[in-house]
Amino acid sequence: MSFWNSLRIGLSGLTAQRMRLDLISNNIANAQTTRTEKGGAYQRQDVVFLPEEQNDFLPKLVAARRKQDGTSLQGGVKVAEVTTDTETGPRVYDPTHPDADAEGFVTLPNVDIVVEMTNMLSATRSYEANLASVEASKRMALKALEIGR
Repeated sequence: MSFWNSLRIGLSGLTAQRMRLDLISNNIANAQTTRTEKGGAYQRQDVVFLPEEQNDFLPKLVAARRKQDGTSLQGGVKVAEVTTDTETGPRVYDPTHPDADAEGFVTLPNVDIVVEMTNMLSATRSYEANLASVEASKRMALKALEIGR
């Protein structure tokens, strides 16, 4: 595996986990939002990752040549889509709430803070692991340059 490929894989992981962290923080920030622009309570969002199957950073000619040699650069991850959880949140009786229905119930967002915090820890650890991978690639490249002097 080349230096650039290992760096690209690590950076794709950093980008994906950053997106995941952004969505988690958005979910936590809207955990009490009962009225959105679309109407109704906030619905939690999540990210779907897929493996990268091609290196978009390479020129097409170089990518085709590497594929012929059997050394196509694969690896890494990309954000495939952001999904919205359609499960309804809990209903709470509060007739004084401005978003209460005719029966006095308010539908709360389907955001569970415990789940979001667990996801945040997982995303943070994944981000740190990808960062360590990038740093290790960088250190190896610097050592190779020192050997070449």
